[in-house]
Amino acid sequence: MKKILLIGLLTVVMTIVAEAQFSRDDINSEFVLYQRRLDFDKYMREKTINAVFAQPLDSTTEEKYAEACEAISQFLLHSPEIENGFSKMFAAYQNLETISRRALLEAVYGVYPFAYTRQITEKIQTEAHPKLFAMMALYLYRIDHSTARIAQLRKLLAEKFPAYLQEPVLHELDQYLLTHQQLAGGATPSISDLFLYQKQHHYKTIYSFQRWNRNYPGLVIIQNADGSFVKDSTGKLMQFRQLARSASDLPYFITNGSTPQGIFSIQGTAVSANLIIGPTPNIQLVMPNEADSLFWHGAYDSTQSPVDNYLGLLPPSWRNYTPMTESFQAGKIGRTEIIAHGTTIDPEYFKDKPYYPLTPTMGCLCAPENWNIFNGKFISSEQFDLVKAFTSTPEHRGYLFVINLDNQLRAVSREELEKMVADFEAAQKK
Repeated sequence: MKKILLIGLLTVVMTIVAEAQFSRDDINSEFVLYQRRLDFDKYMREKTINAVFAQPLDSTTEEKYAEACEAISQFLLHSPEIENGFSKMFAAYQNLETISRRALLEAVYGVYPFAYTRQITEKIQTEAHPKLFAMMALYLYRIDHSTARIAQLRKLLAEKFPAYLQEPVLHELDQYLLTHQQLAGGATPSISDLFLYQKQHHYKTIYSFQRWNRNYPGLVIIQNADGSFVKDSTGKLMQFRQLARSASDLPYFITNGSTPQGIFSIQGTAVSANLIIGPTPNIQLVMPNEADSLFWHGAYDSTQSPVDNYLGLLPPSWRNYTPMTESFQAGKIGRTEIIAHGTTIDPEYFKDKPYYPLTPTMGCLCAPENWNIFNGKFISSEQFDLVKAFTSTPEHRGYLFVINLDNQLRAVSREELEKMVADFEAAQKK
């Protein structure tokens, strides 16, 4: 999750290596205190957004306009003042810096999914930046993903970027337009094959099982290097809720989009100084192409291509399942700093959303935390419980898999995962 530029309120992301043993009594956040939350909200709405959007948009205010868009995007805010600010930005779009255009498009995609169709239909005709073109195309595709609209967008893509297949973000856009609907409605390969493969190769693995529609939370389980699953003292499978939805919910190949499917390399645990991530230990992750020297825990075969080495982490039945290459492609495009963390965000910002009381991020995996707003301690933290469970067994590195199970419009259930694991364990006893 990247820095949110609410001046005077948040600190820059900074991590330090944490010890394997954590004490819940040591975890405290002043950012969750009742008055602090009120002050934060008031400052954000009145100063960071309304006061800025009331000013003329010019070279002296443009950066603050972009900062306002970042706050709007993260907290999914609506208001007439915001709409007025967006109108000013679209009117001046051709003269804005790339970073300001991107912030505007991200906020509009996340907060106003239909209202700016006319403006984006117009601006996409002249947009020459590959990532910004992709964001506009995705906005229009989400509104209308008919065969005719897809053909229209692909035609425009080819006309504006004749060499688009050599541009990673545009290549991935093209594949998304062509295959997303089919993949979302398709079947996932055998989960038992995946469990068995990890057991045979002695990889300690975290599985984050999600839905294609990231409005619905997923669940996490942990498989030890010996193939067993982490369970509680009664023998019940330990499971932890996790949201893989970014605030904008842009697709995986766009900066700040929802978490890619695929394989992430676990680098251990850390504590962040970012006030929104909070002080609960997080799980550090890297993607292939983001930090290749760190990604590979086992032998890397230099005679094979990077993607073949990556696919070698999957059983044969999974290697042609293209959704599992999302993290590979996202890293190639340039996405970074996706981790598994907790949250201090007031969930009331999202009280009307299907994922409430979980809170979205800028693309990370986020577990829910319930904070005491009077003393700054957490009442419950599935992030703390996840980290504690992960570090309770040997080896604090391994791999994390993000997998969309299907496109059901409901949260992943504990019963689903219990059945998966029970079926796998029963097959191993035969």
